[in-house]
Amino acid sequence: MAKILARCPVCEGALKISELSCGSCNTRIQSAFDPCRFCNLPSEHLGFLEAFLRNEGNLSKVEKEMGLSYPTVRNRLTAALHALGLSADSPATEASRNTSAPAETHTEEETAERRRLALNALARGEMGADDVARVLRELS
Repeated sequence: MAKILARCPVCEGALKISELSCGSCNTRIQSAFDPCRFCNLPSEHLGFLEAFLRNEGNLSKVEKEMGLSYPTVRNRLTAALHALGLSADSPATEASRNTSAPAETHTEEETAERRRLALNALARGEMGADDVARVLRELS
């Protein structure tokens, strides 16, 4: 089956889904539906995310499967997150960060556990040094 178009081939505007139909009984539903975040991703991001999920988020395994360097794998993950609106500098993340929710507080034990997990992820190659440093700063 063909992938749904996300952009108009004439003007590059965002396309809306306007009809759904059942393949079994031919029922048709008409409305204005927004496509999911993943529907708008280019195939390069989808392929990377499939490899990421297949390898249960282990970037070292993704690196081996795709034959790429670790920094390239990290950059592809960052690019995919940004395309989904989930990166630290994306508008969706900024909006959720700017809510009036109280800051998250942790017990000393929880903070120590989070530090340990971040350092273990660094040791396994699942997180880069910059990411671990950011996590440790957030926990201070």
